[in-house]
Formats: sequence, C-alpha cells, structure tokens
Amino acid sequence: MNEFENKVALITGASGAIGKDIAQALSKKGASVILCGTRQDTLAKIANDLNGSVSIICENLKNTEKFVKALEKTNLKVDILINNAGVTQDNLLVRMSEGDIEDVINVNLTSLIKITKFLLKNMMKQKYGRIISISSVVGFTGNPGQTNYCASKSGIIGFTKSLALEVASRGITVNAVAPGFITSPMTEKLNEIQRESVTSRIPVQRLGSPSDITNSVLFLANEKSSYITGNTIHVNGGLAMI
Repeated sequence: MNEFENKVALITGASGAIGKDIAQALSKKGASVILCGTRQDTLAKIANDLNGSVSIICENLKNTEKFVKALEKTNLKVDILINNAGVTQDNLLVRMSEGDIEDVINVNLTSLIKITKFLLKNMMKQKYGRIISISSVVGFTGNPGQTNYCASKSGIIGFTKSLALEVASRGITVNAVAPGFITSPMTEKLNEIQRESVTSRIPVQRLGSPSDITNSVLFLANEKSSYITGNTIHVNGGLAMI
C-alpha cells in the first residue's frame, strides 16, 4: 500500500540505524525520500537500496545555512520532516568543554529548530505537514554524564508542544518519539555483563530495534494520526513509564 505516494519525506541523521530504517519504510510505502547525513558513502549505499525517488544532502548540521542551501537545490517541497539527527559528547558537567556543550545543543536542537522553520513556510502554504522529532527517554529522566544531551532532547519536547499550538489550525501536526535503549553499533559493543545490566532495567527484558521507532514514526506521519499533535510517543519497553 503506497500510503505516502506523492509525499516527500526528509530524514536527518539518515545514515544511522534509526534514520536508515525510517527511510527504507517510507520509501517502501511510496514516499520520495531526502536522505541527510554526514557520511556520503553510507548515504549513497542506502539510496541504492531504496525504491522510487531519492535525493542526498551530505552536510554537517553544525552549519545549518549550508544545509538549507543544499536543500533549496533539490527544489522539493517537503511534506514529512523527520528530525532524527543527534550527537553525544558525554562527560560530567564540571569536566565538559564549551565545545562539547555547544556542538550537542547546536546539532540536536538548534539546527532542528532552524530546519523546521525553513520547511514550515511551505507546509503552511499547502495547509499540510507532518513534523516528527526524535527525542530520548533521558530527555525526561535525565542521565548523569549527559547534561548537554539530555538538555537538547528535553528541549525538543518544549519545541514540539509550542509549535504544535502555533500550526494546528494549518493542517500540520507536530509530535515526537522518545526511544529508550535501541540496538545500534554502540550497543553492539557492550559485553555480555554490560548488556545484561542494561536489559535487567527494562521490563520487557530486551533492547528495542530501529523498527520499533519506525513503527511509531509511520503512525504519526500517516493520515490516521491527524488528530494527534503536541504529543510524545514513548518507545522504551517500560524503562520509564511517563
């Protein structure tokens, strides 16, 4: 079923596990996809495996202006925006450098706001849009050693609620998804003892998969969710019941 036929979806952080899975699912369901990330070879490989129209924007979100200029060159009007890009620079706050603070906030939150603002104008004109941002469970619970990351992910929630109020009457929904522990190259590096320690804290006793996040994103991008806005879907296996 091509439920996203004639829709253009932009996914930031598309070279990561979650971004890739979202892009593949949207493409399979008929969407034209714009893959955004910093790894050209990885993005090209993902693009080759997709069906339908695919564009690539290989730019670092630390420089949002360059990203926007590259997006303008595609001449595509985005209907579905998936704000998925994110970085970590973990440390205790007293040991955290100014650069670590600025880089995480800039990529995870500031660029998200700027890109959304740029794409919002056309969504308002066409009176349709789906804006879905990937937050995190730690944006709600906090996590020692991640004050910068938690602040950025918590900021996404405030942004989501505020923007939802501003554009609800224009046919645009704005929501977030907050993942818990998801299988990724990072979690694959955990040894057996570390993995058991993590999973023991999760009521369903397993790590999530990228598809668990994708399923929620597809629902929020679908017409069936048109009466849902300003909300967050928590996908964490019961780790935090918020």
